[in-house]
Amino acid sequence: MMQQTNIKKSIVYMTHYSKSSHVGTSLSIADILYTLYFKVLNVDPFNPECPERDKFILSKGHGSAALYATLAERGFFPKDFLDRYYVNGGLLPGHLDKFAAPGIELSTGSLGHGLSVGVGMSIANGSSGNPGQVYVLLGDGECNEGSVWEAVMLSATLRLSNITAIIDYNRLQGFGETNEVINQENMAARWTAFGWNAFEVNGHDTVELERVFRIKSDRPKVVIAHTVKGKGVSYMENRLEWHYKSPNEEQYKQAIAELDGLL
Repeated sequence: MMQQTNIKKSIVYMTHYSKSSHVGTSLSIADILYTLYFKVLNVDPFNPECPERDKFILSKGHGSAALYATLAERGFFPKDFLDRYYVNGGLLPGHLDKFAAPGIELSTGSLGHGLSVGVGMSIANGSSGNPGQVYVLLGDGECNEGSVWEAVMLSATLRLSNITAIIDYNRLQGFGETNEVINQENMAARWTAFGWNAFEVNGHDTVELERVFRIKSDRPKVVIAHTVKGKGVSYMENRLEWHYKSPNEEQYKQAIAELDGLL
């Protein structure tokens, strides 16, 4: 629990300190990343390139603060790296860079590419007998991209059983509600129609998340995680403006107090 809270506090600190954006989407996926990196993934911070490791791709690369904070909390690199997030001359760029720090599997930022690369990793693991699993987290708005559905169709055709897609289903994207931009209703039915096994969960319930991540499947699996953008900070929750804003000093102090359970 302390690690879970630390990840969220680091996200708020990083976006406040660097005056950068995407704090809302990062808090949206913090509980998912905590569950994966502390309960599910076969990864070793002391051997991050182990060939048989599980691989995680954050396809919505603008949520990088969440992954950096999680990797630092898990011990992949020192926490003082987070002071160099999204600043001039810094170490950790706003969109993910595979070569910026250990544990980052893929450079991402342009939406719609992560699942296709994950499919390639899945095929490579399967053909070589590598037991590693592949997990790819996408935003619900990102599912507007046609390349996502090409990867969905190929995965089902090949019946890839070692790949799991996770949808951060918070119903908000940069310029409005997802259903206002392109209707995203019946998400599970859409993936099921393409041949995937679909599961819907509360994306902030770590027990339920772990349970569905561990379910074996004979075909590709998608976990549709119902989440709240800005989860954990009252004035950010379900508020579109926190897609791009960063907290000022007063807002930062309130957010940390709320995450510490003091308000």
